[in-house]
Amino acid sequence: MEEHPTTPLNDPEGTNSADAEKELILRSYKALLRALRPSLGKGDKKTIRLAFDMSLEAHKDMRRKTGEPYILHPLSVAQICAEEMGLGPLAIVCALLHDTVEDTHLTLDDIRNSFGEKAAMIVDGLTKISGVILQGSSIQAENFRKMLLTLSDDVRVILIKLADRLHNMRTLDSMAREKQLKIASETAFLYAPLAHRLGLYPIKTELEDLALKYTEPDIYTEIASKLQQTKRERTRFINEFMEPIREELTRQGFKFEIRSRTKSVQSIWNKMKRQGVGFEEIYDIFAVRIILDAKEEDEKAMCWRCYSVFTDYYTPNPDRLRDWISTPKANGYESLHTTVMGPGGRWVEVQIRSRRMDDIAEKGYAAHWKYKEASVESALDEWIKKIRELLENPDSNALDFIDDFKLNLFSDEIFVFTPNGELKTLPSGATALDFAFEIHTDLGSKCIGAKTNHKLVPLSHRLRSGDQIEILTSNKQTPKEDWLNYVVTAKAKSKIKSVLKEEKRKFADDGKEILERKFKHLKLQLTTENINELLAYYRIPSSLELYYRIAKGMIEIYDLNEFIIDKGTIRAKQPLRSEQQTLEQMVKNIRGSSDMLVLGENLDKIDYKLSSCCNPIPGDDVFGFITVDEGIKIHRVSCPNAVQLMSNYAYRIVKAKWTGQQEIAFLAGVRMTGIDEVGVVNKISKVISSELKVNMRSISIDSNDGIFEGTIMLFVHDTHHLDKLIKKLKEIHGILTVSRIDGK
Repeated sequence: MEEHPTTPLNDPEGTNSADAEKELILRSYKALLRALRPSLGKGDKKTIRLAFDMSLEAHKDMRRKTGEPYILHPLSVAQICAEEMGLGPLAIVCALLHDTVEDTHLTLDDIRNSFGEKAAMIVDGLTKISGVILQGSSIQAENFRKMLLTLSDDVRVILIKLADRLHNMRTLDSMAREKQLKIASETAFLYAPLAHRLGLYPIKTELEDLALKYTEPDIYTEIASKLQQTKRERTRFINEFMEPIREELTRQGFKFEIRSRTKSVQSIWNKMKRQGVGFEEIYDIFAVRIILDAKEEDEKAMCWRCYSVFTDYYTPNPDRLRDWISTPKANGYESLHTTVMGPGGRWVEVQIRSRRMDDIAEKGYAAHWKYKEASVESALDEWIKKIRELLENPDSNALDFIDDFKLNLFSDEIFVFTPNGELKTLPSGATALDFAFEIHTDLGSKCIGAKTNHKLVPLSHRLRSGDQIEILTSNKQTPKEDWLNYVVTAKAKSKIKSVLKEEKRKFADDGKEILERKFKHLKLQLTTENINELLAYYRIPSSLELYYRIAKGMIEIYDLNEFIIDKGTIRAKQPLRSEQQTLEQMVKNIRGSSDMLVLGENLDKIDYKLSSCCNPIPGDDVFGFITVDEGIKIHRVSCPNAVQLMSNYAYRIVKAKWTGQQEIAFLAGVRMTGIDEVGVVNKISKVISSELKVNMRSISIDSNDGIFEGTIMLFVHDTHHLDKLIKKLKEIHGILTVSRIDGK
């Protein structure tokens, strides 16, 4: 499934090396059987052995980029499926065979004959699409879409795919830097949110951390090492915090297990960015988890009793109570969360749940089969139904689909009610219009407004948990283009786009008639070749768009004097916009064999722009992105948009690096906070202008109750120059924080 460059399997170091490898493969296989033991039925062991033997034989001449025999990869994927997801024998067979159809002589028929129709269907879902991809589409997006098509048939396709991606992320070190960036970006953009949506929290966390490790290596290393350094102190604090609780729970006859969970590197980094603070100022780095042994009918009462014990000893924060037991999340997650004030004035997050709830939280969807719980399954089935609706939209372009699908991977949810009191789950930020489409497409299409808690509100009104909504409709209402700005759910976006496309189709029919009349007058046929010539000339992606623009008068077809008419065919005399051609030629010249764009002294020869979303400066780790009409845009690898660009448009990414640029100054921004005292502005400008000879474009300082916040836009040569400036500013008495601004 994933990219595994392979080389012929040989034995460079003789028999000893081959024996050691055989031993390693055998150990991995035995570990897999041990993990599977609880779920093995009659004949399962034999079936798994057959799948292993077939995979071993098919991959025998291949090695991974790491140098190890390729068979260790499907074995590792199967191990993750068994141990970390709790999947059964059929999934393990498919995990062992997941790369065979794509990379080896084995066919789907071979798998069907040996293991049955279901196994063949799952492996097919895991095999990349082949054949022609339409120009302008994204191979990654098409692959992801194909994989999701099987989601409604068998969720194991997605679970095995996640295991496959997790193992590849764990072994990403052997890949080239640009491959690491592409795979890590794709992981953060799609696979980690997908793992979250399926309730696989440990896997989601590890995928996010590994993605950060490759996209922001310095930040990852710094936070990970600080976590390691403070580990002993955290353990001591947790023991002190839990001692009275442990004694009281034991005295009351609870059977329980205590676990402590450290925040992931990614979530610590998110919090540092969001709050603009350093690692030392993040206080809720860990959470304490209590797992209770309880019968299903007693779970809720026991969790609340346990909560009561905590609040007898420590004061809870009333704003941080989350009851996911009464209303589980859409992915089935159940738990009681609270934050209490622990010893030494430190906030501690406490999670209380039963053994069953913990199983579901750790193993997600796979655990639902084990418990066969109707309410949980229906919530997940509801989500899968929404995905199926999206996939069944025949007009859905793969990239549009990915964007819409992303909207369905929200982690935060709100609970709202219909006029009859029926509970509906929507993503955070959903509007009255989203709610209307959630109930029914017709209701959404005719919606003119809503009543929230009996008060009239517009379509764009954002809903809050607990709201009761009544939708107001009119038969004269139809969806408008700007409705797309009012909605956040994938279902609403997809339906609105679909209706708008239908409208476009009606106009296109008129446009086609206009073109047919013109062609008839010139004794031309409306052939595919002639249409393609017009599409290429006007740079339009589809005939539908061409006809629509003709109908709307955006393209004039009064005469075709830009074309040579010869024997019933047309040919453009010259391209519409010559600069487009020079850009394509330029990209070919730049790309050469290495895909490297060097930003140096000859910048004027390249049509490029520095992206305003991240303001790159020399010294930053950057890449070039080929745009349709703005040449090449340079982005920082840590740019907020980089993950999406690398994930969906890897084929338009050009490697880029800086060469010496001392004489050129680049605009950068610095944000600072401090204590407002006399002369502080003077000290700041003195450091910038006198000591470092930096030119300022603007300085803005806002003071409030003795604290000031300031923003300075200035010109620097490179990252080294900027880092030196930030270091100097931090040394000024009264300055609390100084950080670079990512965007304008």
